[in-house]
Amino acid sequence: MKVLVTGANSLLGSNLTRKLLQAGYKVKAMVRENSNLRSLEGVRPELFKGDFTNAAHVQQALNGCQIVIHAAANTSQWPSSYEHYKATNVDGVQRMLEESRLAGVDRFILVGSANAFGPGSKTNPGNESTPFTPPQHRSGYMRSKFEAQQLALNFHQKHGFPVTVVNPTFMLGKYDAKPSSGQLLMMAYGKKRMPCPSGGKNFVHVDDVATGIVNAIERGQAGACYLLAHENLSYEAFFKKMQAVSTYPKRLIKIPKPLLSLAGTAGSCYENLTGKPAKLNSINAALLQADNYYSPAKAVRELQLPQTPIEQAIHDALNWFNKQGYLS
Repeated sequence: MKVLVTGANSLLGSNLTRKLLQAGYKVKAMVRENSNLRSLEGVRPELFKGDFTNAAHVQQALNGCQIVIHAAANTSQWPSSYEHYKATNVDGVQRMLEESRLAGVDRFILVGSANAFGPGSKTNPGNESTPFTPPQHRSGYMRSKFEAQQLALNFHQKHGFPVTVVNPTFMLGKYDAKPSSGQLLMMAYGKKRMPCPSGGKNFVHVDDVATGIVNAIERGQAGACYLLAHENLSYEAFFKKMQAVSTYPKRLIKIPKPLLSLAGTAGSCYENLTGKPAKLNSINAALLQADNYYSPAKAVRELQLPQTPIEQAIHDALNWFNKQGYLS
């Protein structure tokens, strides 16, 4: 069977392409023109250059494919406006669904986000039935991923189209050529001092996520969502794991909540005055102070999602960055 993977050169897409090829699937890797293909070095999927927001490109990409894994998305965390994400993350999903249905695709897997569900605490983490929250709605990115998920689930109900949604948390690992989530490691690597917010999030090895998605082809239920998650860690605990792996950052400087909130307010004021995005605004500041924790229980049970220690994910990511010259 042939699988169309959109965003195949991304951190997840490149790991997923490798995992699919290892499992015996043929892969058509859809990337944009002039994309950085460093993450796909050493593998030979069928390469298709095009834009998934373009219907004609999608129709060509779908030719000969029985399965679609739509992993491409705008994952930037700023600016915070919903309009910045809608065309790619919502309208693009609608187009992929419609064209895939017309093409007679047997299985459609949407790579969503854990942020489409409400988070919880370490003792009571969020799961696939935890409602999306008003604070999350303030984030344009989170809102776009929630709306894309609802659109996909409604599309399944309306047309009986076999859609499954997978919801990764914060992924780390090899082949992060952009880099994307690996920026967190690169920011801390080599630092004598590293500012540390009070909140936390769920971390997962990207290789585990890729395995979970491949398993979802056969094991995933149509109309269901699966949180592809692992360890719930405060930022302090995460950076201490990084210290154990790499010795960096040398020292953590805890950011007082009032100071981070004030900096976020200043960033939002800057956005309002200039119309330009700030890397820290009131929304991001609030998220950095929140417990964004999730449970992988359903995916472990139904998709046999592996649970690789986060230390290994950190090691794999840093080792790849070092070999690519990102850390020099």
